[in-house]
Amino acid sequence: MRKNAFSKLNWIVAGCLMAIMLASRAAEPDTSDVTLTLGDQARNLRALVEAAGTLKDAPYSYRWANFQGAAPLFEAQRAGSVDTSYAGDLPVLMAAAGGVGLKILATNVADTANNGILVQPNSPIKKIADLKGRTVVVSSAKGSISQHLLYAALDEAGLKREDVSIKFVMPTDASAAFNAGQIEAWAVFDPYLGIAEGHGARVLRNGHGLTTGLSFVTATQSSWDDPAKRAAIVDVARRFEKARLWALQHPDEYAKVYAELTRLPPSTAAFIAGRSSSGLRPVSRDDVAAVQRVADLFHEAGVLSVHLNVSSLADYALSQEATP
Repeated sequence: MRKNAFSKLNWIVAGCLMAIMLASRAAEPDTSDVTLTLGDQARNLRALVEAAGTLKDAPYSYRWANFQGAAPLFEAQRAGSVDTSYAGDLPVLMAAAGGVGLKILATNVADTANNGILVQPNSPIKKIADLKGRTVVVSSAKGSISQHLLYAALDEAGLKREDVSIKFVMPTDASAAFNAGQIEAWAVFDPYLGIAEGHGARVLRNGHGLTTGLSFVTATQSSWDDPAKRAAIVDVARRFEKARLWALQHPDEYAKVYAELTRLPPSTAAFIAGRSSSGLRPVSRDDVAAVQRVADLFHEAGVLSVHLNVSSLADYALSQEATP
């Protein structure tokens, strides 16, 4: 009798577990009809993912949308033309301050040498203080990571921001003008920085000790609010993390694909790829605190039109959902 009762109990428990499993599977959004548009800058993410192959078996469709800088990328995000974006800390803040709906999901930590202030090879400008009274071109638009570097470098050198004339030029146009000798000082980021260095440009100051080196994967708010797209975005962000880990473990293979996609010389591609990241991970509260200081600084400087609460922009779904 006890044996029959025990057996019956086992069947009941097994049935309950099966029902829970089926309900859980039913609750998971179906992403098979989802197509994500992945916003990218200078093919950085695309090269990474294609080299690692981490999106080959994705249970949704995707396409890449490439932009030369953060400003046009976030205009696309404002219009809902991309589902995700990838950009540095200040551009993300500028977008949010300008009313672009977004959520910060993941953080890339790069070598801050990937952002620099350049001068011509034979320029008489030897230090940041020598920029006083001169024009500095900043790429891309107002609120770029290069503007952040320039402001920090001027402060470090004891100069006021008004001591230099600042012009904002998109990176491809600025690159052509710099190569033609029409720009004497240029604040810019990789890959444009690394390409110019490869042509002999001299780095006056890079971001070491001055900028955070943090870039973020963000989701467009409207896409994040869609359950199926949200599930796909969580998955794609985790695949970005895996791709970055693969690239750190296979630098030569990553650099080769990066060179093929960007059509850069292999040596230049390897140089740029080597300082692109020390890892990509879910956004943390420490990241938020670091970027809050950037937000405070640039609101005080009048660059950010509103004072942002960065914690309201962050979503910890990746870290929470990864926790058992």
